[in-house]
Amino acid sequence: MREIKTNIVHTVSTFVATVCYCGYIPFASGTLGSFVGILFFWFVPVFEKEPFQLASILVLFFVGVYTSAIVSKANNDSDPSIVVIDEVVGMWISCAFLPKELWIVIASFFLFRLFDILKPFPARSLEHLRNGWGIMLDDVAAGMYSNIVLRIIIFFV
Repeated sequence: MREIKTNIVHTVSTFVATVCYCGYIPFASGTLGSFVGILFFWFVPVFEKEPFQLASILVLFFVGVYTSAIVSKANNDSDPSIVVIDEVVGMWISCAFLPKELWIVIASFFLFRLFDILKPFPARSLEHLRNGWGIMLDDVAAGMYSNIVLRIIIFFV
């Protein structure tokens, strides 16, 4: 019975952490995860209300910490490329509390991918945290950098 429960937890965690198995795409899985995050943000009406944006980000962040830790341990990899729930959360942070305009969403996508790849301080050091925290927090930092840069651009435009 315990083995069945463990298998179910692992299967559900893998489904969630890989965002419906998108993380198994053999190339650019992080970019695909970011794109899926944008699609959710753009097409799901709940994201039009700021309290729901914050609640969704927080819930998915903690779900991501939990599920990515399970997938990480099962794959014996501190940050497996199949885990893309961190990209979804990072994209949501990148777009959070900004006007829902197409150019802003597109700019947030490219800025987030840039910051996620470059990992400026402290994102690179956050990446080394264990048990799913590092997987999630470096993308949280990238999303925050992207959001701040977008706010500066919007201010001057």
